[in-house]
Amino acid sequence: MAQVVRPERCVVAVDGPSGSGKSTVSRRLATLIDGIYLDTGAMYRAITWAVLQSGADLADPEAILKVAQEVDLSIGTDPKAPHFEANGTDVDAAIRGPEVTGAVSAVAAVPQVRAMLVQIQQDIIAGAPRIVVEGRDIASVVAPDADLKVYLTASAAARAARRSAEDATDVKATEADLARRDKLDSSRKTDPLKQASDATELDTTGMGIDDVVTRLLEMLNSKVSS
Repeated sequence: MAQVVRPERCVVAVDGPSGSGKSTVSRRLATLIDGIYLDTGAMYRAITWAVLQSGADLADPEAILKVAQEVDLSIGTDPKAPHFEANGTDVDAAIRGPEVTGAVSAVAAVPQVRAMLVQIQQDIIAGAPRIVVEGRDIASVVAPDADLKVYLTASAAARAARRSAEDATDVKATEADLARRDKLDSSRKTDPLKQASDATELDTTGMGIDDVVTRLLEMLNSKVSS
């Protein structure tokens, strides 16, 4: 493991597609630097859960926005136990289910919903001495001035294997779903999934969690000590 440096203030932006290992390594890194952790994807999932609960039409952006504006969202940023509530309901398990997974790209594509959540994310970042933020547009939109910007990726097969192991789902079906979400997320007009021009790409195919975390620590140490 690389030497752990805990600067007084530090923002780490971790972007990448589903199954690239963002959540696991981001939480581990946040713990090591004694920082907090923000899963922006879970925020969109929590809003999606509320939209589904309301019965709003996923093809109606105005209906989606109305629900999003009325949701009471509670965001836990402890990297060892991140926790989300929507309207007073624990949604940690529900937002990882297939129904939310199938609908989240439609909700995340609504520009006004993105603007609302980005503002919340930026407020959390501004109030944190050290934070690791993961998502799809962190380095390019949410935290363009982050100390370290990383774009994690992996082969389609590796990503599908990881996600299916987490969710106990069929690998082929998972790979097809990841490809569907990648296409939707990278082609949306507002804040699409993409690698920021000044982000470092790290291919995690064949790498263990400890290997990835060590590499991120090395990169962070290099940034904050330069």
